[in-house]
Amino acid sequence: MLSSEMVKKAALAAGADVCGIGDLARFEGAPKEMDPRYIFPEATRVIGLVFRIPRGVQRGIEEGTQFYQYPSMAYGGINEIFAPSVLYHVGKLIEDHGYEAALYRNTGARGVVSDMDGTPGNTLSPEEQIEVNERSKTKTAHHRTVQFTRPVRPDGVAPDLQFHFRLAGVACGLGEIGWSKMFLTPQFGPLQRLAFIFTDAPLEPDPMYDGPALCRRCMACVRECPGQCLSATESIKVRVGGKDCEWGKLDEWKCYAFYTHAGRKFNPFVPKEVFDANENGDLNVLEGKGPATEAEIVKVYKALAKYFPSWVGYNMAKCGGCIRACVSMLEKKGGCMEQRFRRPLRQGKPWSLER
Repeated sequence: MLSSEMVKKAALAAGADVCGIGDLARFEGAPKEMDPRYIFPEATRVIGLVFRIPRGVQRGIEEGTQFYQYPSMAYGGINEIFAPSVLYHVGKLIEDHGYEAALYRNTGARGVVSDMDGTPGNTLSPEEQIEVNERSKTKTAHHRTVQFTRPVRPDGVAPDLQFHFRLAGVACGLGEIGWSKMFLTPQFGPLQRLAFIFTDAPLEPDPMYDGPALCRRCMACVRECPGQCLSATESIKVRVGGKDCEWGKLDEWKCYAFYTHAGRKFNPFVPKEVFDANENGDLNVLEGKGPATEAEIVKVYKALAKYFPSWVGYNMAKCGGCIRACVSMLEKKGGCMEQRFRRPLRQGKPWSLER
């Protein structure tokens, strides 16, 4: 008989750092297009796996000396290589006992709603949109008017269904969402990635996390965001499985721009003169001017593309200010991180190209 203990033991043995099990009924009230129960209607449980991000991959960004290890090792490495192998191992255990395991890694698939801000319509990333525009030979196509996916049955939802990973982590009892919208665990603070399995196995679910508050509401994430993308006063509130979740209102598209390109003060790969000569306004988002729309982010990508050999070479490499700010404050002031180091992540003032 398959048990929750067997699943957790297998997950940890395969390389997951933490494993929690949630009742899918905790998603009651979720938007239809983001309700994971539509993926596997007979499923009753969701298994959440936590994969620790080594703090050291942030060291080069913290010092302003090496930027590639975080996006390649911690982001892409976990999402694309390490986590899928663990999902596969645990999924085999479940299916060897006669139950089904719907594996769900951290995906880049494009569904009926944006995984950025939940809006409906085309959900291509900015780099994908550039390719679409160039293929269509038009710069004026309003891509939001095009529906790229549709339901396969009258009462269904369109593929590929995207659900809220951080709320799923809450449903599995793994932790809470901090003010920065980052998922926090007692073990690693904001330093982890998540992956999930949906199953019809009658596993015993874990209780929702009810320990000490994981986020101190210190607002370091707000202060250290280079794009000022996160509000200190406005918030988003969602209830999952009887638990209230709240985080600061985030300008997701502006965050995307700064997370990937960081702006003049935090991007050492683009000459200062490029920002100074922003005659066409292509970099206005990075200068804090104008609306932070997807179309404006596409302009940023096109304007800076010539400075990078490929999208992968720099994507998600320059910022992470909220993550490092959170780690630094949790280490200095005490908080949810059980993992302790002999020396703190931050040993001086954060660097900046222009003060």
